[in-house]
Amino acid sequence: MKSLMNTLASGTLGILIVGLLVFLPAGTFNYWQGWVFIAVIVVSGWVAGGYFLRTNPAVLQRRMPAAESRKPQKVLATALLVLWGAMIVVSAFDHRFGWSAVPTSISLLGNVLVAVGVGGLTLVLAQNSHAAVTIRVEDGQELVSTGLYKLVRHPMYTSDIFLLAGIPLALGSYWGLLFAVPCLLVLVFRIFDEERLLRDELDGYREYTQKVRYRMLPLIW
Repeated sequence: MKSLMNTLASGTLGILIVGLLVFLPAGTFNYWQGWVFIAVIVVSGWVAGGYFLRTNPAVLQRRMPAAESRKPQKVLATALLVLWGAMIVVSAFDHRFGWSAVPTSISLLGNVLVAVGVGGLTLVLAQNSHAAVTIRVEDGQELVSTGLYKLVRHPMYTSDIFLLAGIPLALGSYWGLLFAVPCLLVLVFRIFDEERLLRDELDGYREYTQKVRYRMLPLIW
């Protein structure tokens, strides 16, 4: 019951914040792209949350908002939060001032990418229940090297790529895509720092990096 209440409270607050970031800069509620985007987030979030409530509520506890304990990750997490927020705000301003002319089909494709990104995150959490919001290694945590982790070392960040491409398009903006590049750079630095921790604290991780060569993009990096 506690997991359910925490999930509902956190999810509701998150949707309210996203709604403010979308509709305040847009200056109107007559913004179908914004409504469809939020609907996709809500529905996919409900599906994922319902699945983990039934199968592994501990996953939801690990995904609750929390502060990083290590300074490098604090800086990187803050930068990501600002960049994600700026991406949404600029995309909404784009709608308000008509900077882009994004066809309906492209906007709908953006929502598909968002759904794929959320679905990817859900699959990662189903395969690795220790994937928390903060970068840490828990007592008794075992290395996961199956499923998506056979393809890349950080499939959660791979899912973020779909979101980075999908969110601006879903909101009807090309200008919002400009934030994808700095977001990816921050993710790269986050991965480098995370892997230093995992090599030191997670048994078998050094050997795992020799078997799975790619960090985020198969056959690329």
